[in-house]
Amino acid sequence: MGHLSAPLSRLLSPGIAGLLRRHVLKASHHSSAVSRRGRGRSDLLSRPRASARTDRRASSASSSSADGLWSVYNRTKRHTQDVMPSVSSVSVDPDSIFANNEMSLRDTEVYGFDYDYTLAFYSSHLHTLIFDIARDILISKHRYPEGLRAYEYIPDFAVRGLHYDVQKALLMKIDAFHYIQLGTVYRGLHPVPDEEVVAMYDGCHVPLEIMSDFYGKSSHGHSMKQFMDIFSLPEMSLLSCVNDFFMKHNIDYEPVHLHKDVKEAIRDVHVKGIMYRAVEADIGKYICYGEQSHAVLKKLREHGKKMFLITNSPFDFVDRGMSYIVGSDWRDLFDVVIVQADKPGFFNDRRKPFRRVTDKGALLWDRIHKLEKGQIYKQGNLYEFLRLTGWRGSKVLYFGDHIYSDLADLTLKHGWRTGAIVPELRKEIKIMNTEEYVHTVSWMQALTGLIEQMQVRRDAASQAVVGEWIREREAMRPLTKQMFNPQFGSLFRTYHNPTYFSRRLSRFADIYMASISCLLNYDFQHTFFPHRTPLQHESPLVQGRAPAAGPPPSPPPPAGAHEGRR
Repeated sequence: MGHLSAPLSRLLSPGIAGLLRRHVLKASHHSSAVSRRGRGRSDLLSRPRASARTDRRASSASSSSADGLWSVYNRTKRHTQDVMPSVSSVSVDPDSIFANNEMSLRDTEVYGFDYDYTLAFYSSHLHTLIFDIARDILISKHRYPEGLRAYEYIPDFAVRGLHYDVQKALLMKIDAFHYIQLGTVYRGLHPVPDEEVVAMYDGCHVPLEIMSDFYGKSSHGHSMKQFMDIFSLPEMSLLSCVNDFFMKHNIDYEPVHLHKDVKEAIRDVHVKGIMYRAVEADIGKYICYGEQSHAVLKKLREHGKKMFLITNSPFDFVDRGMSYIVGSDWRDLFDVVIVQADKPGFFNDRRKPFRRVTDKGALLWDRIHKLEKGQIYKQGNLYEFLRLTGWRGSKVLYFGDHIYSDLADLTLKHGWRTGAIVPELRKEIKIMNTEEYVHTVSWMQALTGLIEQMQVRRDAASQAVVGEWIREREAMRPLTKQMFNPQFGSLFRTYHNPTYFSRRLSRFADIYMASISCLLNYDFQHTFFPHRTPLQHESPLVQGRAPAAGPPPSPPPPAGAHEGRR
């Protein structure tokens, strides 16, 4: 299978999508013309005929109309199958970098990095560790039932970007337009029936006033929390397991207290250093891909780029990890190193000054007049950082995995370029490259075009046929969801719409990639161009087809640069 960095959506959209839609249009117009000619001849013959024969003609016309629709359906399906080999032979490269905004590395002089899940990538053992420790804290500190020890971390249960309704104890996926994706609402470890979800929310829309705040938190009246951090996967699993235990044992509980206790237990795992000590004690078990991060940093240094590190993690933890990844001289690669920065507060709070940290972890009290290479600094704020370094605007590119805490303020307030690290991307692209996925999405796309074109036929027989097509489409949609995650589907899509996560990614990240190692595939003169996504009103021309007579076929929904449709 040949790899191209061109996105699958591009292959499906003016490639197969354009062909299929034009085929649907042509077939539908042919069917309409035949139907009109038949009606014309029938009208001329019927004038002198007896009314008794009218019913037979109507029945015959109805049958002919249905047969015509199924003929179009079968031709479209054969056409879809005929073009599959050529489409399936080209795939998206999982090691590509994808652009939301045009950006040139030629203009980038300074590179900044977060640490966790940006330079240091962790194995699945870390999520199991966090879950186990937080579960035990709930039992020992918050006096939760001992029976919870029977629960273990479920690696494939949740995906990042989900929302949690704190009041109702429901975990769910919400799209970019604040609509809940039915079939992805879970209470504990079990799905909530669609009709119950619709009843609870008076439909599927979640009003803005109860959505999570700007940073995804449930505060100031917001009853929803969004889990954007990769570290939040064990937290979602623990919340679901505790909910499941209480429901199984018919224990009455307050969901707000449960959320608060789980959040506090997860925080203790980090703040009290329990996780840090465990990772430092067996670093080879928890850290992976270290050599790739080292290669990126080395390449940047060889090309004379300035580099800095801003992380919320403590110095001892970072030092142990970077020494494992790079070597004991890792600080020589960076011009500035800042630990325990307290992002996102670091980007907004002007009050916290920098403090220098010794190699032994002692905090010094002297005023900081410049940020020196080889030194370690704690806390501080971005405004002071900008004053001391002069690194401003689009010549700075900062990489992080957290869309809100790492990237949002930098792009909205300070004009830095931003790169999102999305480890899940590699797995999703590999699924998208499979023949099963390409075939399913292509046929669903063609079928959607048929439904849209033929829904204008109002006779009962045609409506019955279109109804069958709609049911087939509805049956196919969960199949694409299950290819990614049986419970919640893709990180990037809620069927046809982008997810809430995906929309934030496209807004706050100029570029995104599966890991920092993707930079190794590009030179420093490279310009990243976003693929032109047609607006709904302009796609007939962009796709190279004339508007149809009557209602035009629907354009493809906006897609991320890396993807097709699901």
